[in-house]
Amino acid sequence: MRSLVTPVFKPVQGEILEAEIRKVCGAFDFEPMRRSGLVNGHVSARRFGPFDSAVVSLEASKIARHARCIRQDPGEYMFLLVQDVGHCQVTQGDEAVWLKPGDMFLVDSVKPSTFTYQSDNSTQISLHIPRSDAVHRFGKVCTGGLAVSRHDPLWIAIRAVIAKMLEDGAAQMQLGEALLSLIGAYILSVRGHGGTNAAETLLSRALAVIDRHRADPAFGPQSLASHLNVSERMLQRHFRQLGETPSHRILHRRLALAHDRLTAGHVRTPESVTAIAFDCGFNDLSYFYREFRKKYGTTPGAAARLS
Repeated sequence: MRSLVTPVFKPVQGEILEAEIRKVCGAFDFEPMRRSGLVNGHVSARRFGPFDSAVVSLEASKIARHARCIRQDPGEYMFLLVQDVGHCQVTQGDEAVWLKPGDMFLVDSVKPSTFTYQSDNSTQISLHIPRSDAVHRFGKVCTGGLAVSRHDPLWIAIRAVIAKMLEDGAAQMQLGEALLSLIGAYILSVRGHGGTNAAETLLSRALAVIDRHRADPAFGPQSLASHLNVSERMLQRHFRQLGETPSHRILHRRLALAHDRLTAGHVRTPESVTAIAFDCGFNDLSYFYREFRKKYGTTPGAAARLS
């Protein structure tokens, strides 16, 4: 099967590669194939639509996220792992699956997991979905590790959307929402609706509505409540489970949309930055600049120049 990315393998000290994996993916223990100190590998952080992502190429015997690693770094994500080159056995809970190129596995970061490699070099693409978002979109049935069967027609659709995200910078956010919908459809088709309650369903709908309407400057918590046919107070109560308010969620999704537009590589003038701010739902430039710096640690113009 044709790979989605060009693999990069270069000699690097094993402890440096482990540090890069920890920086981009979280705390994992790295066991090299050889004891010479040098290994072949490379780790790069990417941003695909709404997802922080990583491309990890390595020559290794094993990588593991033990309970100790989880205590050290309790970052809560669902990693959609795409085996792009080589082979890997993923073990999490009762699931132990050999992945060949094209196979996918949804890894739960709060549960111990082990990745065992064969002698060939391996490249994996990892899309990081905030665990709270995944649980509220898909229900608790998505937790604990899940292989995505390539015999299911939805596997073809999921892979096609990921391939499109890698090549098309113009529709990243829409493709990201499409990917989440496909993952949700797959999970529900193989595991059913067990564990999904009314609160999770409401939050799932709320998150989807926000992503559809965030570029509208008139869209706010009142509009969201109206779309869902609930009171603002009820909406606030459900959003407490995510540790944020509807207003904060809308702001952060607008900022993420603006950040993706700014870093797409086509912005070179202050006028372009202003246009993007307005296109992404902001009607107060000073507020946009202040909140953007607060979230990303830099100005919109600087983020565009670094792209």
